[in-house]
Amino acid sequence: MFNIIGAIIGGLIIGALARWIYPGEVPMSWVATILLGIGGSLAAGLITSRGSRDFNRAGCLASILGAMALIFIGRALGIGM
Repeated sequence: MFNIIGAIIGGLIIGALARWIYPGEVPMSWVATILLGIGGSLAAGLITSRGSRDFNRAGCLASILGAMALIFIGRALGIGM
């Protein structure tokens, strides 16, 4: 239960930071922002996985960069981001 709530809150924070840092406006709903943050975290985790599940600043930065990459890919494919 707490893992789901933590994923939602973490996804919201990561997604909001990625939208804020990404150049230009990124119009999307709060639900899409949460999913963006979760997707960015998963993408970063797959690329940088070293078996550690601890919270660290490098993992947060990688998650934000992963979410920004998802925004870029979505825009390149013409998906409504």
